[in-house]
Amino acid sequence: MAQPNKPSLDWLRWQTTLIAILALVCITLHLVLKFTGVSSHPWPLWIALLVGGLPLVAGLLAKVLKFQFGADLLGGISIIVSVLLGEYLAGAIIVLMLSGGEALETYAMTNAKSVLSALAKRLPTLAHRRIASASSEDRNATQLETLPLDQVSVGDVLVIYPHEVAPVDGRVIEGHSVMDESYLTGEPFLITKTSGSAVISGAVNGDGVLVIETTQKASDSRYARIMAVMQESEQTRPAIRRLGDQIGAWFTPLALAVAFVAWWLSGESTRFLSVLVVATPCPLLLAIPIAILGSISLCASRAIIVKSPVALEQVSSVRTAIFDKTGTLTYGEPTLTKQVVAPTFDPNRVLALVASLEHYSKHPLAHAIVSAANEQGVATYPASSVSESPGKGLTGCVQEQQIIVTSRKKIREKNVQGLEHMPESAEGLECVIAIDDRYAAIYQMRDAPRSDSKAFIRHLEGNHRITKTMIVSGDRDSEVRYLADQVGIGEVLAQQSPEQKLEIVRKETAIAKTMYVGDGINDAPAMMAASVGVAIGNNSDVTAQAADVVLLDNKLTKVDEFMHIGRRMKMIAMQSALGGMALCTVAMILSAFGYLTPVSGAIVQEAIDVLAVLNAMRAAWPPKNLSDV
Repeated sequence: MAQPNKPSLDWLRWQTTLIAILALVCITLHLVLKFTGVSSHPWPLWIALLVGGLPLVAGLLAKVLKFQFGADLLGGISIIVSVLLGEYLAGAIIVLMLSGGEALETYAMTNAKSVLSALAKRLPTLAHRRIASASSEDRNATQLETLPLDQVSVGDVLVIYPHEVAPVDGRVIEGHSVMDESYLTGEPFLITKTSGSAVISGAVNGDGVLVIETTQKASDSRYARIMAVMQESEQTRPAIRRLGDQIGAWFTPLALAVAFVAWWLSGESTRFLSVLVVATPCPLLLAIPIAILGSISLCASRAIIVKSPVALEQVSSVRTAIFDKTGTLTYGEPTLTKQVVAPTFDPNRVLALVASLEHYSKHPLAHAIVSAANEQGVATYPASSVSESPGKGLTGCVQEQQIIVTSRKKIREKNVQGLEHMPESAEGLECVIAIDDRYAAIYQMRDAPRSDSKAFIRHLEGNHRITKTMIVSGDRDSEVRYLADQVGIGEVLAQQSPEQKLEIVRKETAIAKTMYVGDGINDAPAMMAASVGVAIGNNSDVTAQAADVVLLDNKLTKVDEFMHIGRRMKMIAMQSALGGMALCTVAMILSAFGYLTPVSGAIVQEAIDVLAVLNAMRAAWPPKNLSDV
């Protein structure tokens, strides 16, 4: 697996921090030696410029060769000119300003390799395969061998011990246990497994031993496919132009023009340096990161974890909001609201048989039926066989009766009698039940929208300039459309895999900036492709790693709070940056006319920086209201 970006980010973080510390120490040492009369020789400044300035200038030169002209380009030019003109103190101060600003930002940054690492560490590297025993005369005797995961083939028989992670997709052929699939599905349910049950790679086994027959190689299993999509999503993630670079794009040529004109008219090269020193865009390099860090701190106090500072800059520009359904716009807890039972069947008996079978299902509706049976005190029984195929429903045998739980469409494809008693379709969630090939009942369920869903969706356009809202879900179309009508979302894309979600988000992001809000690992690739990815709740550490923002409280009002904090952060950052640039422009004019020397210009620049930073620190102060839902 590729290991993108992490070593370079770690090295950049340490490099910029050490350079900033070195520059500060060298400047302090030089001033102490000079004003105590010990020595006026600038050797400490030479160290700062040689050890600290060279890496910074080399990095800026590499950006120039790639035609990346950021806000720090003026700083690099200033360092070079200060050395050429012998203004070593001014040059060392610029090294401190540049490295300090970059160190602040790199400490706040994260990158998606941690997502891949979180995925990879979950999956075992070995599997236990059952093979025929070569040392026994009994033809049925078997033994276990432990082998690398990449040597597992389709059709192999594997043993999964208690509390182990399923290494591949498969089907249970022996044993009885429960598995935790919440890490993969986002649904906080334990799924009972027996003969015939499907097992997905990455699920955590409970207290029992399961014997499975593999249906996919490790490289083709669901978990591996999600990893592949995640990695591919990271490698093709579009670069986002930072706020400081956007402002620096026009300020840099302006400052260079003023510096050259001052040099040309006066004939004094020091004026060129003086202009560049005061024009060094430290309000961009310091004030903006400080406003971001202050906002990150404010978010943390509100149970909002901002993992990528870019998200704070981008969220106010988002125009398309994309939502997962279950657990995001709903509570993720469907409830059984109505049981329409055929005349010849006993409602309690039907519920007992269906709940017994649903113990083995991973579908969210299964939990609703089992909970209803428990609440009504209906006894359940073990199932002797279970089969659950995607899109085809659940079948199994309970107390020697054959049970089918499926959709209205699929039940008509089966040889089931008595369908004339089936009522007309109702809105929302439903499943059709047949017992021994006879229609038995329809169960209707509701996954209630969050209490704040409708108000939150309704206010997005007017309060946050969101022009398009979408639900992109893996659930069935009828379920998703019912919810969309409830909360006021017009565009629905249902029954979407993680790969399809990723492509949808990419397409929308190419048109306008997007925010994707979800809660399960199947949302992680889409989160990475969106301009801003938000994980609501903390169900999966992979989702949390992939997201730019993690909401620890499972509430949509927290999304609103984050959007308000982001908009406020951008306003304060722009005030600090543009206000600082305006003061720098005044100082540039004074330097051009010879009123400021390079060193005095550096001092004035520091004063401007202080003002910009003090204003930027307001971002950490909580306002009266952070939500208007």
